[in-house]
Amino acid sequence: MKLNYKQTVLIGFAFMSILCFWQFYDQVIPFILENKFGKSTFVTNSIMAIDNVLAIFMLPLFGALSDKTKTRLGKRTPYILYGTVASVALMFIMTRFLKNVKFYGFFITLVLLLIVMATYRSPAVAYMPDVTPKPLRSKANAIINLIGYLGGIFATVAMMFMLKSEKTADGESVYADSQSFTPIFIVIALFMLVSVLVMVVTVNENRAVANANVTDDEDETDTSGEKLGKSQFKSLILILASVFFWYAAYNAVTTAFSRYCQSVWKTDLGASSGYLLVATVVAIISFIPLGFLSNKVGRKKTVLIGVVMMTVCYASAFFIRSKTPLMYLIFAVVGIGWAAINVHSFPMVVELAKGSNVGKYTGYYYTFSMAAQIVTPLLSGFIIDKLGMGYKALFPYATVFMILAFITMSFVKHGDSKPEAKQVILDAISAD
Repeated sequence: MKLNYKQTVLIGFAFMSILCFWQFYDQVIPFILENKFGKSTFVTNSIMAIDNVLAIFMLPLFGALSDKTKTRLGKRTPYILYGTVASVALMFIMTRFLKNVKFYGFFITLVLLLIVMATYRSPAVAYMPDVTPKPLRSKANAIINLIGYLGGIFATVAMMFMLKSEKTADGESVYADSQSFTPIFIVIALFMLVSVLVMVVTVNENRAVANANVTDDEDETDTSGEKLGKSQFKSLILILASVFFWYAAYNAVTTAFSRYCQSVWKTDLGASSGYLLVATVVAIISFIPLGFLSNKVGRKKTVLIGVVMMTVCYASAFFIRSKTPLMYLIFAVVGIGWAAINVHSFPMVVELAKGSNVGKYTGYYYTFSMAAQIVTPLLSGFIIDKLGMGYKALFPYATVFMILAFITMSFVKHGDSKPEAKQVILDAISAD
């Protein structure tokens, strides 16, 4: 049993397109709302949260819908292709409202864009499990993540060269008032479209599914249709709870770390960027090796190792009261831990799915991760502001949630990958 690396890379182009958009969205849209349309931070943050709210309902829905879709393009490709085309068209429309400073037109188009983006994220992610045998999904997911991050890197580099920034009195980098955002909208939109077209042209989904010969013979479900057995269902809930907990921890740190640096370390707002960049780069480097590691020790053990690494790092960071190079090492380890978790947790969820409902289980995974990203800013903000604990509470907050993730993950009994050697023997016996 061998992984089709070329096909996996090409399927990853859909995820690359998606991550390119979100990297652009998270950085540029808030500035446009506050500086071009004069909206308050509260209004801006509320608008920026719309995508997470939509995701909770729409990702499971469209994941399940794509499970039941049958077309000459396949069941995932139509959502990815037409969703991308619609997204690109809406991005071009947004540039017109932005140029004419028409907020309500811009806002309505933005909401439509977020709705369209939510229609094909689950199908795009579910594509890989459809064409990849279960024991190889961690390795394939590592490749998908690597290709996806290249989209984020492209967006970052494009913004670096195409957007002009200025320094404020407190050292923060902001975009110049004269900055036109139309070129970057066009570049990101074209990158998204070209990436998906390459995938559609080079990979025939129906043929890929047939050639992969992915069956439900190894499913851990019971024999009553698609319903999980009691033990399997318990494992699914525990995995999803773990997803919620570690996303709550990680998102709290990444979104508040710049303010932590300013409040606790008394440094400028840009101090956090270097540390977070190290975590991202190291995570990217770690994806492939960690994918191979799970073939030897299993997914659950690899995830637990990642959780322990992040827990120790967050607990240690609490005791550092000033800017120090040691934080680069801490965030490098955080990057490895986060990669270990991300590469293997999604395959554990879809391991419990049958071939006919992978999209639905993909939606479950993203529902819990998105829910965490809605809850954790509110909860951590309440602890930091309302309870008066200040930003010193950030790393204890993250540590507690990582400990909860370790506890729930420890009780998971299903969703792990079979050891590589054992699988080879089973395949040989089956062939005989």
